[in-house]
Amino acid sequence: MGRSQTLRKNTINQFIDCINNKILSFPLPSISILADAFNVSRTTIRAVLEHLCKKEILLLNNNEYHLLREPTNEDKIVCIFEKRSVQDKKFEAYFYHLINNKKLLPGDNFNEIQLAKETKVNPVVVREFLLRFLHYGLINNIKKGEWELVTFTKDYAEKLYEFRSVLEIFALKAFMSQPDNHINWIKARELLQHHKNFQQKIQDQYTLFSTLDRDFHQLILSCNDNPFFMQSFDLISMIFHFHYQWDNSDLKERNSIAVSEHIAVLTAILQKNEHNAIEALCRHLNTAKTSMQESIGRTLTIKNR
Repeated sequence: MGRSQTLRKNTINQFIDCINNKILSFPLPSISILADAFNVSRTTIRAVLEHLCKKEILLLNNNEYHLLREPTNEDKIVCIFEKRSVQDKKFEAYFYHLINNKKLLPGDNFNEIQLAKETKVNPVVVREFLLRFLHYGLINNIKKGEWELVTFTKDYAEKLYEFRSVLEIFALKAFMSQPDNHINWIKARELLQHHKNFQQKIQDQYTLFSTLDRDFHQLILSCNDNPFFMQSFDLISMIFHFHYQWDNSDLKERNSIAVSEHIAVLTAILQKNEHNAIEALCRHLNTAKTSMQESIGRTLTIKNR
């Protein structure tokens, strides 16, 4: 199949998904606007509209395209998207990449159809991912298919800290009650060694800390085997470690402190000292909250100048 045919079939399927998910409004906007939204040529959009009219999904009347009927899965052309789980991981990685590299900043607007085209995933994958962020107040839905990345406040950081503390302290208690032969104890020892190794080269590699931090908190939460914990963790991790509105001027110092605090928690865990482990974890979470609030304050001060 030629590249143009593949693109056309993909766009038809995406168009159908957008209709079913109420992303498109009728009558449809101009061909130029649709071409920009789907990141394809006007020729491709004309071919898509012609196909949907032949299927009696759309009706062209007075140079306007109206919805004649709701499309079904049978209207789709054989889908060549990757498996859903692969699409989910691909888009999540791409979205975090945009934030981490400051290609998406607080106040920026973005289009879910455009993101779907850039990552070659189904628009439904994009929409469902973004809805998770909407639930936590991280983005705003401006209108159909259009979103805005929000700006944090110090109060938001405080509330996030409270929620994070409840999750992780509960999970840590569950971790400490695991049997001695559980594999998580081996993982904890390995993770402690990774932290010590990283601490020796942190002066040059401090920007790589987010991966190590994710492994640390994920290990604590994983023993709970609770999907709600892990979903919440994914969002919290993004907020704290992709810094999409943080002032990063003291990032090296923050990460150096965090590594030391992790080592304290892991050491107490491996000593089977639950009291010290919880105390060290609370200290670490409070440090993260304070750092985030201070960073937000500096960022807002700069913006208001």
